[in-house]
Amino acid sequence: MGATDDHDHDHDAEPVTEEMHDNSWSVNLETPEYADDPERAVRDGIDAIEHTVPGNHVNLVTHGELGHPETFLYDELSAYDGQTIEWEYIDQCGCGGHVTRVYVE
Repeated sequence: MGATDDHDHDHDAEPVTEEMHDNSWSVNLETPEYADDPERAVRDGIDAIEHTVPGNHVNLVTHGELGHPETFLYDELSAYDGQTIEWEYIDQCGCGGHVTRVYVE
């Protein structure tokens, strides 16, 4: 499968959510397709943020194979120019994933 095929596959991927969440919630970015694709984890994490109503938070639970979220996620959150957000690292899950809580203001 070539790079173009990969890109088309990513483009056709289902969104992590299609509804606005007017509560605090978690998005699972630990499934196998995220294990070697930090760009997809960032893209879907941003999508989850954009589907979170201000005043709530979303936990971005990222795959352990990607390493600590500071290595691939935090710079992207800093550059995000959508809703006003703040985030904090919560913990590493027993399965190896990492939880970053993003507060949407």
